[in-house]
Amino acid sequence: MQKNWYAVYTKPHCEKKVASLFTKRKIENYCPLNSRKIKSLRRIKILQEPLFKSYVFVNIPFAEIDLIKQTDGVISILYWMGEPAIIKQDEIIAIKEFTSDHRNIELERTQVSMHDAARVVDGPSYSIEGNVFAVKNKTLKVCLPCLGYIMIAKMEDESIFAREAPFKTTSFSHS
Repeated sequence: MQKNWYAVYTKPHCEKKVASLFTKRKIENYCPLNSRKIKSLRRIKILQEPLFKSYVFVNIPFAEIDLIKQTDGVISILYWMGEPAIIKQDEIIAIKEFTSDHRNIELERTQVSMHDAARVVDGPSYSIEGNVFAVKNKTLKVCLPCLGYIMIAKMEDESIFAREAPFKTTSFSHS
């Protein structure tokens, strides 16, 4: 059976609990966490919170969707045009790489059609299997068309999360 990634809509603040329940049931899942730097009076703490509020991703065959809905804390599956929305494997990989390389990630809603063409306005760009990664003024933006979001992160000069080549690029261009 072919598996696809689906976005599972959870009760508020239940993302980690639902992901844990899926793991116990041996269901492949992914709950992207966003590292945020919190300054208190005496020290700096790194807080791990879900990047997508009330969403956990699962990789399952279509036939198991009804079983997912029966999990405690799950409200529904994300639907698009009356069908469960399939999240592309490339977007899941991009989210995993982006969250491992950056912190304090912001999400911005966007109206993106799966058939829209992307173009570079200015500055360098990185195209990774259809996803456009744009860098401008030390701000990195990654478009996730299946989810209708753009992930945004400020690049830090001395980041413990940064790597020299954070993404495998398939093309590179200068404007």
